[in-house]
Amino acid sequence: MPEGQHTSNALERFKRLFDKFGIGIALLIELILFSQLSEFFFTADNILNVTLQTSITAIIAAGMTFVILTGGIDLSVGALVALTGIVTTSAMSSAMPMSLALPLGLLVGGVLGFITGIFVTKLNITPFIVTLAMMTICRGLAFIYTDGRPIWEVPPEFSILGNGRLLAIPIPTIIMLGVYVVAFTMLHRTRFGRYVYAVGGNKEAARLAGISTNKVLIQVYILSGALASLSGILLASRMNSGQPNSGLMYELDVIAAVVVGGTSLTGGRGTIVGTFIGAMLIGVLRNGLNLLNVSSYVQMVMVGVVILLAVLLDQLRKK
Repeated sequence: MPEGQHTSNALERFKRLFDKFGIGIALLIELILFSQLSEFFFTADNILNVTLQTSITAIIAAGMTFVILTGGIDLSVGALVALTGIVTTSAMSSAMPMSLALPLGLLVGGVLGFITGIFVTKLNITPFIVTLAMMTICRGLAFIYTDGRPIWEVPPEFSILGNGRLLAIPIPTIIMLGVYVVAFTMLHRTRFGRYVYAVGGNKEAARLAGISTNKVLIQVYILSGALASLSGILLASRMNSGQPNSGLMYELDVIAAVVVGGTSLTGGRGTIVGTFIGAMLIGVLRNGLNLLNVSSYVQMVMVGVVILLAVLLDQLRKK
């Protein structure tokens, strides 16, 4: 075999291995590094704490994966976290049973996701603009309704959802794992998942193949909104209150997790497992830097650098 062809084959094999295991290797290196730098990092309590701290954004990232796979974006998720927390806690403070208040909160995200999907599909407005407007609207509604003040009058049992544990595992961590099992099944084992990839790969070709592209797009925005609302409920439960300023900048961490996990911003390529590992990678990074007493401002810079590197790698893979 000519030397040039042998080198080309070796590079191709390396590329395939990097695409498949690169993010997992990066997480493993990160775990080893922080375990050497801090004696408190690799303990059971801290690892469970990492999963708890990451669960909120990881759940949102699962829904964002579907949106980005279709070539879209959802900037409204952070504001939707706040609005859902306000709606849910306000309903319970008005004597509504928790069994009704929680579905109401989820309904908020689903309805707003549906509205977003209608603007994107029927009115053909760019997802970036629609979700940017929805982000501003949701955040504004949260502040208008509360006049900028938290809602504290919630039943004591509400806090169990965000702070309780089952067999020593935080309940939000269990919910996060359940969300990812369902999301993996939907994306990789159902017709809907195949349609999501098809729409993201080539929307016009998917339409000509008989796929209702508008229906798929509306469904992914509903899913994204519902999962953002689920995270909003969990966050409100952890804080035992509804905070109008909660969820600030969450959309950046969520998009970072999806992109770092290998999902292409142009759509059509990515996995839900990659998103989960990407979310964990960013969660471990923040936790490790906290244990090393690194300033939160420096952490913001480092997360930004990670996002840039992930997008750069995505571009290199395409070339």
